[in-house]
Amino acid sequence: QVQLAESGGDSVQFGGSLKLSCVVSGLPFGDYCLGWFRQVPGVERELGAIAGISDIGTTSYADSVKGRFTISKDYAKNTLFLQMNSLTPEDTAMYYCALDLYCYRISTAKHWGQGTQVTVSS
Repeated sequence: QVQLAESGGDSVQFGGSLKLSCVVSGLPFGDYCLGWFRQVPGVERELGAIAGISDIGTTSYADSVKGRFTISKDYAKNTLFLQMNSLTPEDTAMYYCALDLYCYRISTAKHWGQGTQVTVSS
């Protein structure tokens, strides 16, 4: 059974930092594309991943987080990370990790975590 479990969400002040984790189990972690998504309550989830990392480690970022967020993964721990710096209230959302064999279809991934809440106060 494939499972993705996020953690690390918290409430922080404007300009603060957080590091999210997503532990993946049930399949060979290194063979898949992984992404982070976010959703504000009452608003549809952003269509594209805010950050993605391919099976070979190629990364991509949405313009809204580029230069502030860093996606990475630890093969030994089967864990995906999202380092978030210079946080603003606009980053407040539920953050989800997702996994798919191909990055081009990560937005419609079959496997998702349950989410972890990030709240940034001004």
